Amino acid sequence: MGCIQSIRCKPKSFRDSIIVLELNTSIDSNPTSIDEASSVVLRYRTPHFRANARVLVPPVAAKETWTIGWIQACNHMEFFNTYGDKGMSSWELPDLRDGKIQAISDSDGVNYPWYGNTTETCTIVGPTKKDSKFTVSMNDNFYPSVTWGVPVSDSNVPQLSSIRRDQSFTTWLVAINQATSETLVLQTIRWRMRLHIQVDPEKPLGHRAVLREPVAQEQPQILGKNEAIAPNAMVKPNANDAQVLMWRPKNGDPVVVIPPKY
Repeated sequence: MGCIQSIRCKPKSFRDSIIVLELNTSIDSNPTSIDEASSVVLRYRTPHFRANARVLVPPVAAKETWTIGWIQACNHMEFFNTYGDKGMSSWELPDLRDGKIQAISDSDGVNYPWYGNTTETCTIVGPTKKDSKFTVSMNDNFYPSVTWGVPVSDSNVPQLSSIRRDQSFTTWLVAINQATSETLVLQTIRWRMRLHIQVDPEKPLGHRAVLREPVAQEQPQILGKNEAIAPNAMVKPNANDAQVLMWRPKNGDPVVVIPPKY
């Protein structure tokens, strides 16, 4: 039965009372753009993943501080740059690649575990007497540089022939009690970004690269049942600090070009 002003009714817990009023998520419809302005590197910019949520937090009776916001982890990464018959360079997350972990933090590297701390989070300091309504939002995209020449060579002769990338992420809307570390998962989103750029290094600069697939990305999924946050999503290192650039030649042993930062 419903509870109508009955003093015998147990008050709702914070967990039961916090409400996601609205949740929107998408990946922009524009295709990945390619920039050949530099004679040293090709740059590309993918469309943005976006997520925003309107949240209602009931009055907080106690002297508690709650932060509500976005936490993101990378679940899968393939990022291969092929240089004809010479070999390929690849950005890799070794522990994720080797199956030692299931996900790695995609925090900004400063505000662990949060993705960021501007629009991405909101902090409620109790006690409060009224409902608090606010919006938390985030966006993400890729904007890397890939050398035209083989990365372990002193020569800058263009040999880049293909770029392939396939990355998957889980993004959680979360409330965390700053004193007790109680963590409430409010929503779970899964999304993926893929691309294939074909390159003809024989052509003049500005005419080498063509976007092959996909022109439009798959749209994110809001899961009907929340997933628990992966332990490595909450702690250092983040993906940017853990990634390694490898050179994997057609013949010979792999070489670490850029080691991890941590």
